[in-house]
Amino acid sequence: MAFSSILRAYLKGRIASVLAGLASLCILAAVFSLYALPWEPLGYGFLLTGVFVLSIGIIDFIKFYNKHTVLNRLRNSAILSDYAFPAAQNLIEQDYQELVKAVDDARRKIIDEKEKDFVDMVDYYTTWAHQIKTPIAAMRLLLQSEQSETNSELLEQLFKVEQYVEMVLQYLRLESISSDLVLKEHSLDTIVKQAVRKYSNSFIRKKIKLNYAELNHNVLTDEKWLVFVIEQILSNALKYTDSGEISIYMDDEMPDTLVIEDTGIGIAEEDLPRVFERGFTGYTGRIDKKATGIGLFLCKQILDRLSHTITIESQVGEGTKVKIGLDVIDIDKE
Repeated sequence: MAFSSILRAYLKGRIASVLAGLASLCILAAVFSLYALPWEPLGYGFLLTGVFVLSIGIIDFIKFYNKHTVLNRLRNSAILSDYAFPAAQNLIEQDYQELVKAVDDARRKIIDEKEKDFVDMVDYYTTWAHQIKTPIAAMRLLLQSEQSETNSELLEQLFKVEQYVEMVLQYLRLESISSDLVLKEHSLDTIVKQAVRKYSNSFIRKKIKLNYAELNHNVLTDEKWLVFVIEQILSNALKYTDSGEISIYMDDEMPDTLVIEDTGIGIAEEDLPRVFERGFTGYTGRIDKKATGIGLFLCKQILDRLSHTITIESQVGEGTKVKIGLDVIDIDKE
């Protein structure tokens, strides 16, 4: 706040005292006039009184200004109790300070309870996600024991369940991803092939052609998290491509950029700016009623933490290009 604004605020708060002082001087002047007393001592008295009142006012304004500075710093602080309030000038100020502290204590208790509930919830769902993998693995073994068209379809659906469980786990870990990162130099071919291998049955079942040549590129990254991102992008490409092909290659014009291109239904132009928002499904997602709008959100969050980038180019009815920029800022690898 500007100094002039602070001064106006100070005068506004002291308006009653100023008016009382002026009224007292007017009464004194009226008494002198009625009794025909000499004006020289009155003027001298006015001068001395003015100097005294001005001195008191300056001292009081300095206290007011210092208090405003302290309170302004408290207001801008995330935690009020980290700072000591300025000394209360009267009982009302003390009451206000006690009220603010009581409200802050209550706020802290609510936040602590919510944080504890959130941690408990995350722990529960993390445990559930790990435990559910056991019956999924058992079901897979049972279905693989007998080859049939029905079992093949059930295996495909079970694979989707596994993917959703994995997405839940990564979503829960997202807040603590920084402590989970292990940055090393990896072969990009090794990372991409892991994701492709995982979806090999889906490529075969949907008869989607894969165009892939050796990338011959190394990248400084966390293997586990980057594999998850590429899996999500491949999953989307397969989900929205009924026929045609999916191509994986390095961009010729942009260095250190991996491109995953499909010939699927594409993304509407008006939806492109929002595809990385949490829960946004857009026109394509409304066609696929099971879309969650979480996959691309997770990809963006993970790649941001890995110092990578992701952009999407798409045309409805022609296909989509997902470009992952694998260049990194200066990060010490393990």
